[in-house]
Amino acid sequence: MVYVMLADGFEEVEAIEPIDILKRGNVPVKTVGVKNKVVTGAHGITVTADIGIDDVNTDDMELLMLPGGAGHEILDASKEVHNLIDYALAHSLYISAICAAPSILGKKMILEGKKATCFPGYEKYLYGADITGEKAVVDGKIITGKGAGAAADFGFAMLKILKGKETADKIKEIMQY
Repeated sequence: MVYVMLADGFEEVEAIEPIDILKRGNVPVKTVGVKNKVVTGAHGITVTADIGIDDVNTDDMELLMLPGGAGHEILDASKEVHNLIDYALAHSLYISAICAAPSILGKKMILEGKKATCFPGYEKYLYGADITGEKAVVDGKIITGKGAGAAADFGFAMLKILKGKETADKIKEIMQY
């Protein structure tokens, strides 16, 4: 299961486009309302999360996804989100973050010695990372994305990891990517 953390101010494209790509590839995904189940994105689009943060089942978690946008500050301030990040690390699960959200991982020193990318201006928080500037970067169990314009690349990077290159290529073709 991929759990996508949603908080008010999340960048809609950075969450929804990767979710769409993953679901097209038959990856189970649940959106998680960090504060409330009804969450409003950075551009006023309101979504209802599948579950609240207390309902995350870590036993079936394969990947924890953190979208960017102003909502990344709420994610960073959430003890529950940090507990899920720590759980994912302790159990060698994948963690993905896009736009400003890689800064959450950087502040936890998770990116030290790893290749990573983020929205320009947040590099200073990616402590010890080798910052590539690429649209999407995979280094071990960490996937980072640059921003809204890289949401598809970010989604396909996760799909490739979870379902293989053949599936990712098939979905790219279907989507005319």
